[in-house]
Amino acid sequence: MQPPAPALPDDAQACNTQGNAWLQANRAADAIRAYDRAIALRADYLDPHFNRGNALLRLGRNAEALAAFEKAIALAPGLALAHYNRGTVLEGMGREQEAMDSYRWVLLLEPEHVQALFNLGCLHLRSKAYDEAVRCMDRVLAKDPRLAQAHNNRGNALLKSWHLQEALASFDQALVLQPQYADALVNRANVHLLRKDHALAFADLEQAIHLNPDQAQSRQFMGRLLNESKRYEEALPHFQQAWRCNPEQPGLLTDILNAKTIICDWHNLDAGIARIELAVRQERLGVSPFIMVGLRDDPALQLHTARNSVKLDYPENPSLEAIAPRTGGGRIRVGYYSADFHNHATTILMAELFELHEHERFEWFAFSFGPDLRDSMHERVRQTFDHFLDVRDRSNEEIARLSRELGIDIAVDLKGFTQDTRFGIFAYRCAPVQVSYLGFPGTTGAGYIDYVIADKVVLPPQEQCHFSEKVAYLPNSYQVNDSKRRIADRVFTREELGLPATGFVFCCFNNNYKILPQTFDGWMRILLAVEGSVLWLLEDNPAAARNLRREAQARGIAPQRLVFASRMPLVEHLARHRLADLFLDTLPCNAHTTASDALWAGLPVLTCAGQSFASRVAASLLHAVGLPELVTQTQEAFEARAIALARDLGALDALRSRLREQLPTAPLFDTRRFARDLEAAYVTMHARAVQGLPPDVIEV
Repeated sequence: MQPPAPALPDDAQACNTQGNAWLQANRAADAIRAYDRAIALRADYLDPHFNRGNALLRLGRNAEALAAFEKAIALAPGLALAHYNRGTVLEGMGREQEAMDSYRWVLLLEPEHVQALFNLGCLHLRSKAYDEAVRCMDRVLAKDPRLAQAHNNRGNALLKSWHLQEALASFDQALVLQPQYADALVNRANVHLLRKDHALAFADLEQAIHLNPDQAQSRQFMGRLLNESKRYEEALPHFQQAWRCNPEQPGLLTDILNAKTIICDWHNLDAGIARIELAVRQERLGVSPFIMVGLRDDPALQLHTARNSVKLDYPENPSLEAIAPRTGGGRIRVGYYSADFHNHATTILMAELFELHEHERFEWFAFSFGPDLRDSMHERVRQTFDHFLDVRDRSNEEIARLSRELGIDIAVDLKGFTQDTRFGIFAYRCAPVQVSYLGFPGTTGAGYIDYVIADKVVLPPQEQCHFSEKVAYLPNSYQVNDSKRRIADRVFTREELGLPATGFVFCCFNNNYKILPQTFDGWMRILLAVEGSVLWLLEDNPAAARNLRREAQARGIAPQRLVFASRMPLVEHLARHRLADLFLDTLPCNAHTTASDALWAGLPVLTCAGQSFASRVAASLLHAVGLPELVTQTQEAFEARAIALARDLGALDALRSRLREQLPTAPLFDTRRFARDLEAAYVTMHARAVQGLPPDVIEV
């Protein structure tokens, strides 16, 4: 127990001295009383105002401390330490812009004030002003090159702006100075993960977790690395441990739900979806628009999610000068931007389009920021472009600058919010017209993306209000296809594929994450109604197969009635479709490439159309192939139609025959017609831009 404070003298300087002694003895309340007495005796006495601010900080009375420092600054505008303390208080109060102004005052008064430079750099990093953050950290390191935290922060700024090699060098230096620096290990692992150097990422994360087992970020990144390495069962416990450490970790809700849906672990799934919806409505960081597309058939919620993601992760960046459309004629320069110019679903669909694009009116550019996989598909599409640019080692800003230098008129993003996206390129406005196509089945929510390519089935006119982009409507399906795709001559037997010798074969070769409980419930009711039938599914991973068999048994279906197909080369995968009788679609995220695979192989697809883009893709494909009667509007109608077709093989055979007859002329597989339609949309987009007109709905 502290003794009662003695009476204070009637001398301002003595009161200030007494206050300092009490503050040093950790008697902050008594110190404030002494400073107040000093100020009462002499209001223009600088020292007690400043010291009073420090004492108030000790007690957590930040607003009063701020006022004290501001009074000190009013009395002595050149007191750098008062400006610095004001900055730290404002930073703690979340008033970051004002804090930055205070640190700038410090640096005007003392240009080499290392801590003010460091703090200012941290605030630039938080506000996504990455170049400014690097400049601040460079100045800090010029004064103190052994400050590991400055190297780490510099690396973070470089990482966020996609200067990966330089970021790696900064993290390396931080770890040379401080080998047990867990944060730097996690950040370096993130660089390795982005560069697909999985072994190096594993080594760093394992060390970081050993040093700090309760760090949420290291657990989260380990989960992401395991997911990307297809070790899905191992990933989920890391995400769950990260949640126990810090449930507010950005992106963690998304990661957990993604991991659970990949392995079809539906325990507490509804609660997780409710949490993620709440996170969107609260505009919290890190909810993936791609995950939301697969979880909820709600276009308004999907738009809200996308807008949040753009606002928090990809805000418009005005650092480059305004861009004007090129005039004076010449070929229209169109750039396609993707990480997937190799054997990937997007390029499998688009390969023939690239080959058929017209070169008299257009000049075609590919901006490739994916891994250098020189497979046969890469070699096929690379030669179709006038210019194929490998930009994976360039930052988003550098790619945007290059696009501008090359005079790109229309920039087409093929990734959206899917894996390996570089959406930040478009935040810089890399072309006068920017377009979203194919990779992401929904709105980007970005004001700087001008158009989305669609058709009136996948995006009905009344749903345009849920898209931030203007719609460029193609006359048939929005989805391009490759009419050169080969189907193997190999004839499979039921036995070699694990199918029973007799009985109706329903199938769905969608990725397992698209199978949600409501879809699965419907499938099981269909199997119950169709005696001897089986459901043939893709085995994306063994855990999903185990979980789905368990879920089937819980619904009264023998687990062996679920047959799982392992992955195989595409030409053989297409050939094995011949053994299926009817493809059953998923909701809310339909079969996309898998639906066109089935139709190309001659297998009818039954779908239930929802409200969102992703839930209407199969409907679009079926209209474009001449089988609109396989589009249902309710779950009940979907199940009834599946059961009816399984019981009426004549009707099903008639559908299959119509499909075979219509394939050669169906718009869905008329790639030449599609190329001309898409090019017509590009011409209109460019013409509007040249005329100074804003983007508007286009109908080809």
